[in-house]
Amino acid sequence: MAKRSIIIDTDPGIDDAAAMAVAFRHPDLDIKLITTVGANVTVDKTTANALKLVEFFDVDIPVAMGCPGPLIKPHQPSSFIHGESGMDGYDFPPVTRKPIDLHAVEAMRKVLMESDEKITLIPIGSQTNIAILFHMYPEVKEKIDEIICMGGSTIGGNVNSSAEFNYFCDPHAAAMVLKSGVPITMMGLNVTNRACATKKTEAMLKQGGRIQDMLYGIMDFYKGGTFEEGIRLHDVCPICYMIHPEFFTMDQRFLEVVLEGPAAGTTVMQPNMFQTDDREPKVNYAMDVDSEAFEDWFIAEISKPE
Repeated sequence: MAKRSIIIDTDPGIDDAAAMAVAFRHPDLDIKLITTVGANVTVDKTTANALKLVEFFDVDIPVAMGCPGPLIKPHQPSSFIHGESGMDGYDFPPVTRKPIDLHAVEAMRKVLMESDEKITLIPIGSQTNIAILFHMYPEVKEKIDEIICMGGSTIGGNVNSSAEFNYFCDPHAAAMVLKSGVPITMMGLNVTNRACATKKTEAMLKQGGRIQDMLYGIMDFYKGGTFEEGIRLHDVCPICYMIHPEFFTMDQRFLEVVLEGPAAGTTVMQPNMFQTDDREPKVNYAMDVDSEAFEDWFIAEISKPE
């Protein structure tokens, strides 16, 4: 299998860290760039966390700092879920690496336009950087294979009764990306709430090892669930889908995002039978996941020797 070239746009974030722990070491993925955005915590902290992970795994991947918050609405971080640093629960060694001297939007444009092959974008935070990239440089769309994102929900929210966090954080950006014309595969709460690390994962992590100790520390701190009930590995789902799409049940659906009011960030799905024109974008939407296969795969990936 040829390596798949990707850009990860992220806001680490504990489940972001779990996603990158898999992506950094997977032989089928070639990570060209990591870009950061202010969402789970402020952008200075998400950038520091991305650098911590790059240094911890000793990978040669540039990190570019992006937008500090949403396009329009105020930034509402979730440090109560991920901790004050955004990756509480483990003492990372001092970081010597620095972000590159380009804004995330400019860095993405450069990587995309200089690439001889199409690149897949993996936004696992709010989509502010991507929306601005498409607005400023629409020509980059031709260089993108697809977007595989974590975001949205049609089964209720995790911020309020209807909105998922990434879309709640910047609904205007999410709407712009949905309507960009770039092929989109969406991993929403329909599957990410069921893609969990349970006591089985905990038992493996407790066996020890540098990577396992780090992941156990941050996942044990994480307020997005417990090993007993299942820690939701939202941001691992796009990485898993690239490697094992057969774990997921997908459907083509018409979606839009509520932009204003108490339901801002809510993903509205139009049943195909009621769609009479092309006003709203059709996306490849994840409806279900094989939870057991997902967890077994995750355990196998993070058990790999260094």
